[in-house]
Amino acid sequence: MLGFLVRLLPFWVREPLLILVGSVFGVRIMYLAHRDGEWVAAAIGLVFLVFTAVRVHTVARALRARRAPAPAAEVAPAAVAPAAPAVAVAAEKEPNAWGQAVAAVAVFAALGAALWLGPHLLPSDDDGAPRAVSCAGGEDEELPGAYRKTPRAVTGDELCNALNRPDLAQLLGTPAETATAVSGTSNTAPLTDGKVAQPEAEVQFDTYTVNVSVTYNELSIAQYVKLMEYGEETDVRTLSVLGRPAVLASGHTMKIEINLGGGGSGGPVEQGPPARTLSVALDAKDRGGYCDITVWSTSGALPDDSALLDIAEKVLPTIPDRTV
Repeated sequence: MLGFLVRLLPFWVREPLLILVGSVFGVRIMYLAHRDGEWVAAAIGLVFLVFTAVRVHTVARALRARRAPAPAAEVAPAAVAPAAPAVAVAAEKEPNAWGQAVAAVAVFAALGAALWLGPHLLPSDDDGAPRAVSCAGGEDEELPGAYRKTPRAVTGDELCNALNRPDLAQLLGTPAETATAVSGTSNTAPLTDGKVAQPEAEVQFDTYTVNVSVTYNELSIAQYVKLMEYGEETDVRTLSVLGRPAVLASGHTMKIEINLGGGGSGGPVEQGPPARTLSVALDAKDRGGYCDITVWSTSGALPDDSALLDIAEKVLPTIPDRTV
């Protein structure tokens, strides 16, 4: 269809158009072939350039033919024709070939420039850059009864939105990274028979994973520190965050292997990579309940404690306080 439409164009429009298109595509393909080392593409570009050279030769020959004077017609002796009527008939004016050629070149030069420069000037939806992931909406999620009994308890979806900040990677010291996975769940604390709300959110990066959970129980940070003395937590340090009691401690994550192929329940629970946790009281008076911010990596490397403090100072103010 396109070839048929091109053939319908006048000669002095069609040929400049073919020359322009052939030269633009030929040069462009040859450039890309040279850059990428693709010889097949180079051969295609050469075909375009040869095609263009043939069209240029055709146009040049047509121009020479138009400029050459037409041979005078031989006049044979004959009777004098009767005089033409006095009314002059205007000869049909021949279209200006140069005008048509210039107009075609101008129009399709703009088209060629748009094709050439478009990928560089126009924004692309598929530029290869990683896209930030977002938290799944949980408006229709049915919350456990513990959330209805705990005034203003944050849900997993709300906690996910609070944690999944645009500057979270920068706070971790890896500003070039983009979150690869996020999640938020409205759980209850284990060993409480579903009576204690414990929402949780997690954001994964290539280097680090950040987990935030809020436990709405009666355990204070002071009591929590005493329990740590009997546990396996190491490098314990008490401090204050946003005017609230807090404690930093190190531990290990758990590694659980699940067999999805059937025939077994998977491997045993093993010790995972080391993790660093900052636990902050839900209020300045430490009347019970706390927020855990935990960071770990599969490589075992951990960011400085200042990264956890920065995350806490940004995330905690966006989490609703529990009404006591």
